[in-house]
Amino acid sequence: MTYCAIDFGTSNSAVAVPAAIQAQTQGGHSIRLAPVEGEATTLPTAVFFNTDENSQSYGRAALESYIDGFDGRLMRSMKSILGSPLADTSTDLGDGSAIKYTDVITLFLQHLKQKAQAVSPSPLDRAVLGRPVFFVDDDPRADRLAQSQLEACAHAIGLREIHFQYEPIAAAFDYEARLTQEGLVLVADIGGGTSDFSLVRVGPERARQLDRKSDVLAHHGVHVAGTDFDRRVELTTVLRELGYQTLDPQGREVPNRVYFDLATWHLINTVYTPKRVSELQLMRHLYTEPRLHDRLMRVVDRRLGHALTAHAEEAKIDVAAGGVTEIDMEEVEEALRVAFDEAQLIEAGADETRRIVEAALETVKRAGVANADVGAVYFTGGTTGLRFLSDALAAAFPGARAVFGDRLASVATGLGIYAQSVFT
Repeated sequence: MTYCAIDFGTSNSAVAVPAAIQAQTQGGHSIRLAPVEGEATTLPTAVFFNTDENSQSYGRAALESYIDGFDGRLMRSMKSILGSPLADTSTDLGDGSAIKYTDVITLFLQHLKQKAQAVSPSPLDRAVLGRPVFFVDDDPRADRLAQSQLEACAHAIGLREIHFQYEPIAAAFDYEARLTQEGLVLVADIGGGTSDFSLVRVGPERARQLDRKSDVLAHHGVHVAGTDFDRRVELTTVLRELGYQTLDPQGREVPNRVYFDLATWHLINTVYTPKRVSELQLMRHLYTEPRLHDRLMRVVDRRLGHALTAHAEEAKIDVAAGGVTEIDMEEVEEALRVAFDEAQLIEAGADETRRIVEAALETVKRAGVANADVGAVYFTGGTTGLRFLSDALAAAFPGARAVFGDRLASVATGLGIYAQSVFT
């Protein structure tokens, strides 16, 4: 029997396993990332329930099946529901059947385990799982519940011994493998659903110790990250073309709940229920521009919500490094396009950026350490690819060196290093 380390992320996931000596990673740690989709060692955290073919697909294949137009249900950001009232409820798959949200998570973890097992010489029965500093902000009970739910899903796939490690601390292990001297590093792990920060004392001598609790000076996080920027982009571009913040004949904004639901992956399908559709149809008289209501109903009738959210995410990525793009909404209306640039992205995400930077500063404050004593800010997680966000964080610690890890894989690598210490 052997072990694995699972990075179950909001947007992307990966799994690490023991490796042969000749495949050792940096620092001499004998672990490797398992191929989880073709040769790729990360995959989008997505499941598609194909009701046409009565099958499930995962990762990029799930997204492709959805885009290809198969009937069924696409689920992303499943991690976001842990600890919430939704977690133990069931969701309709579109063919009259239903599945619990936690069972979807179990299926996804099982898929990761199977991929890891394919490159492991021994059965996998032990695991380290990553977890954010806070699954749920400002609610310790819900946070404990979220970890318990994830642990139950891991047990359900045959993992009998499970340990948890904070994801930003795992990233620190990966960074530590490169160091030649001791220092303080602020790990900024900004993924799809959470922004987690840990101030960690690291160094080559400390790396030899199994119990690193005393080296973690503080950790803090907020439930704000990549999908929140996606939501802001969609609301300020795509959904304005469907009537978001438009005014009714009395000069009041039309009800906005439908727009926030359309901009939230795990709520999009709730817009398609017969009751919601009937309610939306009855709202037509509120729109001073009927064409905006027509577009909204076209999106609902054709179930284009996920496609539009994907457009917003793509636009964010396209302009993140200073570019300009055009969001093509041809599936909604012929020749409908929206221009978008980095300045608009920065403005749309200003509140999210401020909250993330404040969380970083609060982490250092909780440690009782001066900002000037932070030697490095280590960036990991997909959303650190937003230049304006990483610049804002670096500016908050002007004396620290900005270090960029593998945005999608450094947490999984660090979890694997920790698993090796725990299980061997």
